[in-house]
Amino acid sequence: MNIEHANMIAMSEILGKLNSQPKRTNNNKAWYLSPLRQEKTASFQVDTKTNRWHDFGEGIGGDLVDFACAYLRSTNEANTVSDALRWIKNMGVAPYEIAPVYANTNDVTKSDSALILKTKKPIQHIGLIHYLEKRGIPLHIAHQHLKEIRLHNTRTKKNFTALGFRNEEGGFELRNSFFKGCLGSKAITFIRGRNPKPDSIHLFEGFMDYLSAISQLNSRSFKGDTIVLNSLSCLKQAIPYMQNYGYRVAYSWMDNDRAGEKATVALSEFFQTEADLKHTPMNKVYAPHKDVNAWHMHQHKLTL
Repeated sequence: MNIEHANMIAMSEILGKLNSQPKRTNNNKAWYLSPLRQEKTASFQVDTKTNRWHDFGEGIGGDLVDFACAYLRSTNEANTVSDALRWIKNMGVAPYEIAPVYANTNDVTKSDSALILKTKKPIQHIGLIHYLEKRGIPLHIAHQHLKEIRLHNTRTKKNFTALGFRNEEGGFELRNSFFKGCLGSKAITFIRGRNPKPDSIHLFEGFMDYLSAISQLNSRSFKGDTIVLNSLSCLKQAIPYMQNYGYRVAYSWMDNDRAGEKATVALSEFFQTEADLKHTPMNKVYAPHKDVNAWHMHQHKLTL
């Protein structure tokens, strides 16, 4: 954790960890009993908009790191900036807020409320099997991760069938040759690796990229865990799965486009806040192709 990341943490979170709650609030101002000394009238102000504080009794203030130094000093503990950063991290609050990254027109960022699930079963539909073949995904791999989903569209009054990839909110990412969408809540998918306590994690944008990578590994799943974002807008959801877990290496398999580059940079910034976690972008493996599946198809001389 560095100073910039530490100062992203809300003052209210840290004060809450110290069992301190606001005595009164007024617009963006919250007033607390000072945690730096004994008092009966709240004179410690937090500006919730700027995330800065001021102790009117002491005549001091600043950002979160300044507060940590002042608090440690008030308890007669070592209070350098390094001590403050260590103390903030040990408080167990979220050390990083990652901004969502949005792709262009083909990135589905929300579910379609017009879709109703009719049936869910193993893949048998010949059209879906042909679609998987065109994408270079062996059927036995698809059976491990996908379902055949029969849906009804209440807007068009038509039924259709798609591949379904389950996410952590119980929804499904949907794909067929003509359709890309989502049923239920939009969320990431977390997949446990072969090792019970893995030291690595892989991040993919979409499930076709993940299945392509598995296919390239002769159908063997990764030793490490995997997160499929299902949309770059879900990047924020992935952070709690990686925070303070003890991973040593994070492999990102983002697209070779502008949005993928932004996501890679955002992930790199987050990984810098995690002790002993190395970030290894995998883009060069499948460059100059746009994504893992495009590279995988090229390897097998396939076209859509």
